[in-house]
Amino acid sequence: MNAPVRVVPLTAAHAREVVAIYQAGIDGGDATFETAAPAWERFDASRLPEHRFAALDEAGRVLGWVAVSKVSDRGAYAGVVEHSVYVHPEARGRGVASALLEALIASTEAAGVWTIQSGIFPENAASLAVHARAGFRVIGTRERIGRHHGVWRDVTLVERRSSRVD
Repeated sequence: MNAPVRVVPLTAAHAREVVAIYQAGIDGGDATFETAAPAWERFDASRLPEHRFAALDEAGRVLGWVAVSKVSDRGAYAGVVEHSVYVHPEARGRGVASALLEALIASTEAAGVWTIQSGIFPENAASLAVHARAGFRVIGTRERIGRHHGVWRDVTLVERRSSRVD
């Protein structure tokens, strides 16, 4: 998986690999409170189709993905989304997450989204670093916000505010 990265819209054609990468992130223990990746149908229904991307190698294998969900149905939050970004364990450290975040930022900026947010476990230093490089800032830490495998976990809230939206 050392091939160059090509970022494309994430579609059902990527479903099997996307769900497997999601599960690998879950299995690593520092990516999410989830304990099992959802079936593709649930994944697909819960994420906005216009702001989701897959990073592919030159053979067309999925190296990672990024997708967003609406934060709220309330009109005041129409320009706020929450995102997730996951990279195949063998592709980490190769710029995949940066390429995916760049594509996400371009699509949300073009659509008038003013805030992209996410919650990241503080132990996930690599994710915090890639988000900082992409222009996200730490808003704060939600202490003991949830239990994960019987242990209370903190979550660092990060956001990227658009400079294009007034």
